[in-house]
Amino acid sequence: MKFKTAIKPYQAAAGGWGSLEATTRFVFDSKQVLKNMRNLMRMNKAKGFDCPGCAWGDDNKSTFSFCENGAKAVTWEATRRFIDAGFFAQHSVSALYKQSDYFLEYQGRLTEPLRYNRETDHYEPISWDDAFALIASHIKAMDNPDQMELYTSGRASNEASWLYQLFGRMNGSNNFPDCSNMCHEASGTGLKRSIGVGKGTIRLDDFDHADAIFVFGQNPGTNHPRMLHSLRHAADHGAKIVTFNTLRERGLERFADPQKPLEVVTSKAGTISSTYYQPNLGGDMAAVRGMVKTLAETHFARIAAGEPGLFDEVFINAKTEGMEAYLAAVAATEWSHIVQQSGLTEQQIREAAAIYQSAERVICTWAMGVTQHKHSVDTVREIVNLQLLFGQLGKKGAGLCPVRGHSNVQGNRTMGIDEKPSKAFLDSLGSHFGFEPPREIGHNTVEALEAMLRDEIKVLIALGGNLAAAAPDSPRTEEALRRCGLTVQISTKLNRSHLCPGAKDALILPTLGRTEQDIQASGPQFITVEDSFSMVHASEGVGKPIADTQRSETAIVAGIAHAVLGSEKVDWLGLAADYNLIRDHIAATIPGFADFNAKCEIKGGFYLGNAAAEFRFNTLNNKAQFSAASLPDSLFPQLDVEVPFTLQTLRSHDQYNTTIYGLDDRYRGVYGQREVLFIHPDDMAKLGLSAGDNVDIETLWNDGITRKVTDFKLVPYNIPQGNLAAYYPETNPLVPLSSFGDGSGTPTSKSVPVKITLSEAKAGLRIA
Repeated sequence: MKFKTAIKPYQAAAGGWGSLEATTRFVFDSKQVLKNMRNLMRMNKAKGFDCPGCAWGDDNKSTFSFCENGAKAVTWEATRRFIDAGFFAQHSVSALYKQSDYFLEYQGRLTEPLRYNRETDHYEPISWDDAFALIASHIKAMDNPDQMELYTSGRASNEASWLYQLFGRMNGSNNFPDCSNMCHEASGTGLKRSIGVGKGTIRLDDFDHADAIFVFGQNPGTNHPRMLHSLRHAADHGAKIVTFNTLRERGLERFADPQKPLEVVTSKAGTISSTYYQPNLGGDMAAVRGMVKTLAETHFARIAAGEPGLFDEVFINAKTEGMEAYLAAVAATEWSHIVQQSGLTEQQIREAAAIYQSAERVICTWAMGVTQHKHSVDTVREIVNLQLLFGQLGKKGAGLCPVRGHSNVQGNRTMGIDEKPSKAFLDSLGSHFGFEPPREIGHNTVEALEAMLRDEIKVLIALGGNLAAAAPDSPRTEEALRRCGLTVQISTKLNRSHLCPGAKDALILPTLGRTEQDIQASGPQFITVEDSFSMVHASEGVGKPIADTQRSETAIVAGIAHAVLGSEKVDWLGLAADYNLIRDHIAATIPGFADFNAKCEIKGGFYLGNAAAEFRFNTLNNKAQFSAASLPDSLFPQLDVEVPFTLQTLRSHDQYNTTIYGLDDRYRGVYGQREVLFIHPDDMAKLGLSAGDNVDIETLWNDGITRKVTDFKLVPYNIPQGNLAAYYPETNPLVPLSSFGDGSGTPTSKSVPVKITLSEAKAGLRIA
């Protein structure tokens, strides 16, 4: 496929006409125009389906409850294109491996179960019964249950996820690596340590009542565009939105609401960020530490003058522990360290602190710009520290808001997709079903890949996702998959993971999408998902599946479990026939889900609640815990060489996770290409390079492995000097598998130490 390439800075606001035009183009490209128009009208609505894209909450007010990228997700899934046995007979795995990720998924929907034939290097049809029998034979041949990894994508439903974890634990393992391990694990870990709950404390309408919203490390215009509506509405009502983000992103600057005709046809747009700071990659903790240092100075100066201090001492004394040690750590932190690490001036940090001080109700929200660093858990806890000092929990318009990625990634964890399950959950599961669940901690994603590389894993089952493209250190990840005896990929479309078949066997099992009708023995089924605000929604597909040989994720999991474990303790096939039965079991084993089936009838979903928002802290002494962690001396303590640049990997606007919808990144002005490197113009000049030059990017690491990608075009961008950005999965080969967050195990995809050199084949690119 050939695409017209260009670099042309985008001048318009996020949203607006550009968003409508892109949405229309994707609807028509799906070749299912009327079907997808109907789909979009039913998305995020009662008696409709939940967006298969991000996990942002539904406001239940708008006429059109979808965004541009949600529309892309729907039309990408509900395409008329499909691939069958004829396609795989024509294309070998080796030939397909040479194609781009965009090409692979653009071919259309998978329609029948497939088994890899190593002798011919082709996938060939296999019946569902034979596929389940093959999986069972491999699992039963394992020496112990921990030789199996059960990977999960965040898009799996609550019902499928709960059934999946039950199967794994009844088979004897807690090996549940999942996409959370690679994105928001630091949020869950940090929040649990600080407030006892690994979820955000606010509800969606809290944005309407905030006086200030501090946004850290996220680009909602691309990654969760419906958030822009909440931010715009808050800004229109006087809230100060303070952004800390390394790149200057259009969605955080200006937004034209596509649902407001005047803003679509004119240049009228609303300002999002009242103040915009661009810290160094990994500098958010230092920025917050500087804010607290400023606020503490004022607090103690007021007390010394006989005036009331700034901090909420009633809340602190009654609900928290550890403030003294934390403030001592703050006092010991030198401004020179804060400024150097944050990349901001002391004056900028004091300005941000003044805005915080003037606000009665504050929300702090963050995403993967915070969570994919070595010190991410400490950074999350530093944000919590700030909120605890001012009692910004448990009141309207205030709290903590990690913005999750994939739709239902939070629900997966609630359902037990967790390599570190709580004793209470395992006790409940064991008591309800009359078995002893495994108690040993299982593998997270990095640990699973390392175990595969040691030839300790015989079976990998992936419930959705694209592990080969999503995980770091791409060549090693692909090798890890190929070392497994059997790989099973439960997928809607062809992707990179299918082209890394297991050493003995590999299966592709085609599944229904979120948008499609799910008809089982008892009739039409609905599933449920949980958003970033702990709201659980029913979701029922409306479109007819493209082939009757596709099965739902829930039915596939049940089929595997039945083939492996039989029906003595659990009637797996009976559960797959009626999802109400699964929800009854969930109600009996997971707190907050009593009367689950009845609650699914509540329009707009039901709220699970948040103990920390009610001042019930499941922590030491049942109090919120301040963290007294020091700022790291270095982002790369393992290295004893100078690091010229720090690279972050990120998404383009035509992308969601590893799914590449197209080759444009409209808001950043990149068209028809993905192998580009965003760089500050002065850094480019210092290296004697020009816009459009092709460069090689090489990781600086200490394990003797060369990690390098080549021929990336330089694009000057508004980014701090010393910082770089490029798209994943193209730059995932640069992220060492051994570089992960302390306490989270999350790959440090926003902190990659690199050097750049001019490629041998220097190419020019005109900058319009």
